Amino acid sequence: MKDSIKVPFIIDAHLDLATNAMTMNRDLTKTVQEIRDKESELGWKDYQDRGNGTVAFPELRNGNVGLVLATMISRYSENGSPLHTMALPGWHSPQQAYAHAQCQLAWYREMEVSGEMVQITTKDGLESHFNMWTENTDSLQKKPVGYILALEGADSIVNLDYLHTFHEQGLRSIGISHFGPGRYAAGTHSDGSGLTVIGKELLKEMNQLPMQLDLTHLTDKGFYEALDIFQGTVIASHQNCRSIVPGERQFSDDQIKCIIERDGMLGGALDTWMMYPDFQLGKDDPKKLKIGMELLVDHFDHICQMAGNSKHIGFGSDLDGLFGLEQTPYDIDNISDLQKFSGILRKRGYTSTDIENIFYKNWTRTLNRILT
Repeated sequence: MKDSIKVPFIIDAHLDLATNAMTMNRDLTKTVQEIRDKESELGWKDYQDRGNGTVAFPELRNGNVGLVLATMISRYSENGSPLHTMALPGWHSPQQAYAHAQCQLAWYREMEVSGEMVQITTKDGLESHFNMWTENTDSLQKKPVGYILALEGADSIVNLDYLHTFHEQGLRSIGISHFGPGRYAAGTHSDGSGLTVIGKELLKEMNQLPMQLDLTHLTDKGFYEALDIFQGTVIASHQNCRSIVPGERQFSDDQIKCIIERDGMLGGALDTWMMYPDFQLGKDDPKKLKIGMELLVDHFDHICQMAGNSKHIGFGSDLDGLFGLEQTPYDIDNISDLQKFSGILRKRGYTSTDIENIFYKNWTRTLNRILT
């Protein structure tokens, strides 16, 4: 890949695009402002971030965010009740969860048909996609946003046969847990629990496929259990540092060290409660608390100091992960503002090589291990 880029190419390792399209009923072909205006006009109040969205295809292109790990999220819950913290309902059976995930995949396929997106499953595909974005400077061309299919929470994998079905559909990244209890592993807010019996079987089966394990949302117990079983590439797609922002949702220094030793990656997340200690959801104002983009660089700095280099960090913004401007750094209006990190990083002493590593090269390195 070429090293000279005027406006850096960006890989974002965690965006819940299908959830925004199919759960929140957002037409992501419209601009962010058009979506905000529509939701305000309709008076929708079902989610806290109505009228506050930050991600859509025009802004991805404006920010040169040309490749994303795009998720499917479909939970199973025996009681079918939403989690009070995230309002994520659970389906009453794994089969329903699978069908819902397939609905989200169908949306990605429709975006491919309309030229908004293109799925990346091979090294050659990644290389040609990068070249198309960086060599063609025609601003009038609607470049398709590349995506690598990811699963956040593995509940929709009905059994191991379905893992192979998902892989054939292009799935290359799996986070086996999410919030609360899960069929395969306990997730955030379930500290003390770990992998289930079928979770251990799933990881063994994943060892047979070119896939990466996303450690995000695993409990501490599940984290170490997973590392003992899974032998492939490990990442944390949207994860910050516990030593800076306390809480079990962040990773400890020992966990970060484990990822670095496996030559893995951590994607910096931009949800303010992961950037500022004791941020009160629905109460605190990011601007009043001066929660800006630069706070994420504190997490980057910490990981770089541990690693001795800039090769294990990148973006996993999680923007529009069921939160919007009300829970986003005050100096971000939409996802195109990721480009501002270039200037912020330079002021903090990061070199051009470091910035390229963070913006796309580090993720390219790890992604090429799971592409054929």
